Amino acid sequence: MDFHLQFPIVPFTEKINYRQSCLFMGSCFAENIGELMEKYKFDITINPNGIVYNPASIAIALRKYIANYRVTESDLFYANEVWNSWEHHSSFSVSHKGVAKEGMNCEYAEAHDLIQNIDWLFITFGSAYYYKRAKTGQIVANCHKQPQKEFTKQLLSTEEIVSDYTALITELKAINPKLKIVFTVSPVRYIRDGVVENNRSKARLIESVHQLKETNTNLFYFPAYELVMDDLRDYRFFAEDLTHPNKSAIDYVFDKWMETLFDNETKTLFNRIKSIVTDYNHRPFHSETDAHKQFIALYQERAKQLQNEFPFLNLEEFL
Repeated sequence: MDFHLQFPIVPFTEKINYRQSCLFMGSCFAENIGELMEKYKFDITINPNGIVYNPASIAIALRKYIANYRVTESDLFYANEVWNSWEHHSSFSVSHKGVAKEGMNCEYAEAHDLIQNIDWLFITFGSAYYYKRAKTGQIVANCHKQPQKEFTKQLLSTEEIVSDYTALITELKAINPKLKIVFTVSPVRYIRDGVVENNRSKARLIESVHQLKETNTNLFYFPAYELVMDDLRDYRFFAEDLTHPNKSAIDYVFDKWMETLFDNETKTLFNRIKSIVTDYNHRPFHSETDAHKQFIALYQERAKQLQNEFPFLNLEEFL
């Protein structure tokens, strides 16, 4: 008897491998998958602006990477005893204005070089709701806990998302013709918007991505949202807040991710690296024993052999 609805995912016509570089953009779910890819030694960059939830702010960030934008002091504001940017996550906020600006510009410079050369761009939409500053109309990626009266909340239409991203994809392909783009919709439930409102938002995001997929080449959709909501479909796969997928759910989605995106060679190499990572993270009861020292020597030797076979890998931490 089946106790959950499994559905087939058509493997992508393009496959990822360890020689390629990837940029992950978007919600915290993008970070979940990106960090697993990074853990197993893919060439990964995650959210140069920090976590961003709505399509409009993700598009603004990507266009600034293309333009090699530089943050100025006028882009920053002081609140809660730190300097912030409306287009960056609070992880960039620090007490010294110059340090904040330098950190953001460093990420922008790296992202500008990256966007011209990466093989894959993974974009995870979190919510179609976004906020504008009431006084200026500026779209913000993060409200930085400022009073709600300073913002207006709006819901992007499918037409707005499709129009914006149709133009953005053209801009991206102009500077990087080999670029392949994968869209996902985050399975995180944004209950703060309301249950009905969250479903309206997700529906617009999903429809937007499918319209874009129908009219663009080298553009793919990975059904992370459907895997959690329709395949797993159980609160035991959510964290205590009942909105974020837990580790079991993320690992399940990642297994499907591998089936969809990895070719056989990449799967084989992934499993060899995973074995080394697992041994490296093992925490013994008695680290001073000869048995444990031999255990370390054995996985280091495997790592050295793997590094020699595949010089493009970065396995230094295991050696």
